[in-house]
Amino acid sequence: MKEKTMEIPKRKFALEEKDLALEADENNKVAEDKENRFLKKLQEEATSNIKHLESDKIVDRLPNPTGWRILVLPYKGQGKTKGGIILSDQTMEERGFSTVTGYVLKVGPDAYRDKARFPDGPWCKEKDWIIFGRYAGSRFGIEGGEVRILNDDEIIAVVKDPEDILQFKT
Repeated sequence: MKEKTMEIPKRKFALEEKDLALEADENNKVAEDKENRFLKKLQEEATSNIKHLESDKIVDRLPNPTGWRILVLPYKGQGKTKGGIILSDQTMEERGFSTVTGYVLKVGPDAYRDKARFPDGPWCKEKDWIIFGRYAGSRFGIEGGEVRILNDDEIIAVVKDPEDILQFKT
């Protein structure tokens, strides 16, 4: 006896596959929505306790460097050339990225404490103009610009006037 096998039409199978794919997409969207709502709720809970400073000083609102780190504001230069040409905002921003000079905003609590590495004391202090390596430190943006956090041993020199240091692009 020959057993009769039932053939499933290919078209019906393709439609079922398409239905399953659509259902999987819908399930993924539902899962993404749940995850996004969960993350948004976590973020709201984390930020609801933040108290903004009433101080007008922007320095008070900047992050405090931890350990042996130093918070530096890179020097962007004057807004115009010696000949009087006013520089564009983009040029000024590029200067900030390529600069090797900066203003020390804050010094971490452990900076220059190691007497073996710094027998003559600190290499710089708050409110000093310094020179550092072009790619030194970690960069991050703040309102109105960028700051860097450097290690205490990444300071190359202290200068009186940042305009004395020429900025070269490589």
